[in-house]
Amino acid sequence: MKYVYYYDYTILKIGIAEDDDAICRIFFESENEPEDYKKTETPLIKIAALRIGEYIKGKRKRFDLPVKMDGTEFQLTVWKALQEIPYGETRSYAQIAEMTGNPKSSRAVGMANNRNPIPIIIPCHRVIGSDGDLTGYAGGLEIKKKLLELEKKFNR
Repeated sequence: MKYVYYYDYTILKIGIAEDDDAICRIFFESENEPEDYKKTETPLIKIAALRIGEYIKGKRKRFDLPVKMDGTEFQLTVWKALQEIPYGETRSYAQIAEMTGNPKSSRAVGMANNRNPIPIIIPCHRVIGSDGDLTGYAGGLEIKKKLLELEKKFNR
């Protein structure tokens, strides 16, 4: 059974989803509510919500939650690389491509980043364009900007 529960934080509204005792999705307010999930706050979802709240307050820099990510081998490699970007820092798509051992795959990295099912916990917001510009984000560029500003503020 898949579960989802919604939270309103100071900078964003999200749904946190669980499947098989692992966090499997984070839904932004702008996304459609999933139909095949039961709206229930499970103990794991509640823990994830508390930890995301700590992150937003600058009291948490890493997540240690069980996650379940379905994707291609390449996507899983990219999502693992995203977790290696230190709190408060950014990397370009080209740098992530290098980290995955596929230096010419910047565009594919962008597509994998776009399909990240667990944003914030898997920090795809830390990936920016080579020129330093903010690029697409499922929650919108304003949320991406807020997350990066939050990390910069608390990374002292």
